Amino acid sequence: MKKNKILVADDDMITLTSITSGLSDAGYLVVSAQDGRSAVQLGLREKPDLALLDIRMPGISGIEAARELKAEGGISTLFLSAYSDHDMVESATREGALGYLVKPVNTQQLIPAIEAALKRARDLQQLRQKESDLLGAIHRNREISVAVGIYMQRFDADEQSAFEAIRRYARSRSLKLATLSSQLVNEIDIRDDLFREIYQYDLQHR
Repeated sequence: MKKNKILVADDDMITLTSITSGLSDAGYLVVSAQDGRSAVQLGLREKPDLALLDIRMPGISGIEAARELKAEGGISTLFLSAYSDHDMVESATREGALGYLVKPVNTQQLIPAIEAALKRARDLQQLRQKESDLLGAIHRNREISVAVGIYMQRFDADEQSAFEAIRRYARSRSLKLATLSSQLVNEIDIRDDLFREIYQYDLQHR
């Protein structure tokens, strides 16, 4: 079973040592840093499943580090702080924090919060993937529609005939319809000749 990797960042060495030791003993892979900038660099290199960041650190704050980790690496964050501060909680929430714990914390308190955050991070990743797949499908369908429209206009064809002509040609070249449509719509230097080639092929193979 894959071990989850946790990035822990805290400028207090005693707290950092206690947390990293406890999480390692609990079976997690742990990488650690003592300031925000190092946390970002380490996180982007190690690609942890979750970042556990102290909010107040030298250099850049935990909130700033979380912003960079999320934007550049898609890494989710659970925050630690010695302060139960409403404004801090609001700032952490705006940066997409999956949780907020007030120090001191022990391993028994951390593990349930980490497991809940990891599950939420996985759910968010799956949601982002679904959104990406949907946007990709919409884009591909748009290109197919545009290619069909251009064919209709150039060769005075109805929509069904234009679609079948492009699909028939794609099959003859072992191309996906979306791939051929992308070439027809986006590759301006070849699309005129390619449209004519599709038209001639369709005349011969109807």
